[in-house]
Amino acid sequence: MPDALLLSGPVAAPLVTAALYPAVGWRPATAWAGLFSPAVILACAGALATEVLRHGPVTAYAALLRADALTVWILLGIGAVGALACAAGPAYLAAERTDPVDARRYGLLVHLFLAAMALATLTANLGVLWVAIEATTIVTAFLVGHRRTRAGVEAAWKYVVICSVGIALAFLGTVLVYFAARHAGIPESRALDWPTLIAHADRLDQPTLRLGTALAVLGFGAKAGLVPLHAWLPDAHSQAPAPVSALMSGVLLAVAFTAVLRHKVLADAALGTGFARTLLIAVALATLALAAVLLLAQRDYKRMLAYSSMEHMSLIALAAGVGTRLATAALLLHMAGHGLAKGAAFCSSGHLAHLAHTTRVGRVRGLLGRARALGAVLGLALLALLALPPFSLFASELGIARAGFDAGLGWTVALALVLVLVAFAAIAVRGARMLLGPPPGPAAPVTVGASVWLPMAAALAACAALGVTVAPLRELLDAAAAIGGR
Repeated sequence: MPDALLLSGPVAAPLVTAALYPAVGWRPATAWAGLFSPAVILACAGALATEVLRHGPVTAYAALLRADALTVWILLGIGAVGALACAAGPAYLAAERTDPVDARRYGLLVHLFLAAMALATLTANLGVLWVAIEATTIVTAFLVGHRRTRAGVEAAWKYVVICSVGIALAFLGTVLVYFAARHAGIPESRALDWPTLIAHADRLDQPTLRLGTALAVLGFGAKAGLVPLHAWLPDAHSQAPAPVSALMSGVLLAVAFTAVLRHKVLADAALGTGFARTLLIAVALATLALAAVLLLAQRDYKRMLAYSSMEHMSLIALAAGVGTRLATAALLLHMAGHGLAKGAAFCSSGHLAHLAHTTRVGRVRGLLGRARALGAVLGLALLALLALPPFSLFASELGIARAGFDAGLGWTVALALVLVLVAFAAIAVRGARMLLGPPPGPAAPVTVGASVWLPMAAALAACAALGVTVAPLRELLDAAAAIGGR
């Protein structure tokens, strides 16, 4: 298959699917046709993995699109969590009794969202990367406010305002990288080409690049849910439709952090490892501390899952700060496991909200007794997010801790572990209250159809499989870790 088709397919397929909904509308056939997009993304990612591992990076369109092992790893995550969200979407919208016009708009926006994330992952140009990340903000703002409730509209505006500040900072960082590249004599057409910048990193103006990197980390870090521009995340994730929350938490945060990682690799090549390490570790610990404290006070289970996303993204940022190959491999494994587990958790929480008519932790009791399948899926998702074996987050968190100790950051890792234990306790106590014990009042048992629980069970099975062995993906994971680690 031509390289251009493999690289453009993950962007083109969601665009084609998005065009289907305004033309035909939302009906049973077109609702399930949404699985076409993630299927194409997964197929292209699989083919690209083979090409990249055999022959090295694949490029097309004057190197505007480029796939290396890191690209392929993130693309697999987009396809996997995208498949979960698209499979869960029809049942969720049916349970909400969504108007056909709103459902059509939902289908259009979800696939535009997938296309924007695929473009952000596949482009080699830091300017196009910025445009694609900004496109995700525009598209998801309408999805956050999908139900047009007061809380949803407020969350959408908050999301737009805060992320726009972050994107503005990232834009300034990108401009400074461009300025440093032009000052180093790199041609205008290649001044934002990431491989070219890496190849000429020693010629880049260091003060300019240092400021550009800091702005890029803070700006793209806003989209990744990191301090200080994190305040949009709990509102947006709790108000968006559950499959959209799964995409935002499971994939968008990872895509945004991949932009941070690309800038971090460039900074390491030009400035040495100290600057980016200090910046990322400081941001990671601040985010983790805030998430742990807010989880202790949380009484809404969808917001609890949102703050859990901040916790896990802070661990990913900590691993990036450590920066070794082991840390980067653990980081990438953590991204994959978190995406699958959090996607399942958010999708199940959406159906729980329909069943219980509340998102308050204190008003949900005995879920395992009332809706066994839904309770089992939510319980397993929470166990995965608590990093218990056999789920992959157990292995990835151990890898992050080991890499930190090996790098001489023992006290930093120890502090992070204490904060993780606080978050663990907060989630475990609230999860146990919802799942166990008698229901709060008389209620008939509820049977949940396979179309509801099967996609989430498949995601959790994949998360557990990654925790048992990464052998099928070992070569790809090692190659991706070599790009981001030392």
